[in-house]
Amino acid sequence: MQSYRDGHLWMLRVEDGDDLFPALSDFARTHGVRAGAVLSGIGMVRSATLGYWNGQEYEPAELTEPHELVALHGSVAESDGAPSLHLHAGLADRRHRLLGGHLLRATIGILAEVAVEEFPGKVFGRPLDESFGLRRLDLDPGPTA
Repeated sequence: MQSYRDGHLWMLRVEDGDDLFPALSDFARTHGVRAGAVLSGIGMVRSATLGYWNGQEYEPAELTEPHELVALHGSVAESDGAPSLHLHAGLADRRHRLLGGHLLRATIGILAEVAVEEFPGKVFGRPLDESFGLRRLDLDPGPTA
């Protein structure tokens, strides 16, 4: 992965064949990003899994053919001392139909260009909210980095 930083903004190039979640987690760990926003992402995925939250669990939809990554947004937090990502994506097929939802998994095809803004000195958490059965973003700054 290539990365470039300008102030609090990062531009990343995720490589062909990379699993997006470990790649972004490794980036966050390496650069100490414990609170951030994934502002945008474009590129290509070889395969992906989108999820729809039905109120109790994610209903997965497997995409086994390449799709254009036309939108990627989310947050970077920390859970149990490790990076925690929450991502949503818009993916277009060869007939220009758009599918979207909670991104559960994605393998990059060719590349992905991802913009991340970090909030230095902050730690966002992602504790389990028992009432929803989901880990929810906690913006309480927590300890400084």
